Amino acid sequence: MQYQVTVRFGGRARRYHSFSVTAPDAATALREAANEIPPEMAEAVDLVELRIAVDPEHRTYLGDETAT
Repeated sequence: MQYQVTVRFGGRARRYHSFSVTAPDAATALREAANEIPPEMAEAVDLVELRIAVDPEHRTYLGDETAT
């Protein structure tokens, strides 16, 4: 499964770093995400968000009655 990861870092001047990982479950995805955080950023991380990545081919939009 594809997961979208967003990492917040930087103290007062917060910045965000987003990337995706592929893993069979959320716990494994978090471990994979930890390995992907750049070392120079790791000390300043204060929040990590993990979501199932949206598949643009199957995403529905308001008013799109043909989507399944």
